[in-house]
Amino acid sequence: MSESFIAGAIAGYGIAIPVGPVAVLIIELGVRRGLRTAAAAGLGAASADAAYALLAVVAGAAIATVLEPVTPALKLFAVLVLAAIAVRGFWLALYHARIGIPRNAVLPTDTTRTYLRFLVITLINPTTILYFAALILGRPELGAGPGERAAFIVGAALASASWQLFLAALGALAHKRLPRRMQFGISLLGNAVVVAFAVIIARSL
Repeated sequence: MSESFIAGAIAGYGIAIPVGPVAVLIIELGVRRGLRTAAAAGLGAASADAAYALLAVVAGAAIATVLEPVTPALKLFAVLVLAAIAVRGFWLALYHARIGIPRNAVLPTDTTRTYLRFLVITLINPTTILYFAALILGRPELGAGPGERAAFIVGAALASASWQLFLAALGALAHKRLPRRMQFGISLLGNAVVVAFAVIIARSL
């Protein structure tokens, strides 16, 4: 069971650590809105990873086979959502830069909506479920029994959550400590990365 847990942790870090649009958005939330909101976003992303780990363990082979014909549609959907996120992010950055935000201001936050938003954002990533499915197909012994399956899922969930919360804390360290222009620059850079990932997915269609 310990081997399955370690394998799950490795899988969780493997899908969470590569810098992608979700990671960039979590860090930006930490910078602009503090730890509480960024942590909610991180836990939303980690919940999606845990859900995909569960699906991959239970029915990895079947899911990979079913999704193969609709992968282009999933990618197109992901591109549209990422583009919408980037447009909204650019607009908010420009809006806050225009009206100005006092250094002691508290921006509106809604942790529940943030959690659900990042849960959905991560769930629409077409590579996540295929990543876990391929891992299970390559290591069929992880699904040998209920205990091993549960250990794998818990390991993956905890690993992903720990990394997402680290990103949230990293961004929150700079919350209200950075000059307004630097916060504006970070917002633009973060949303530019989101656009770049949308372009990369679009080019693979």
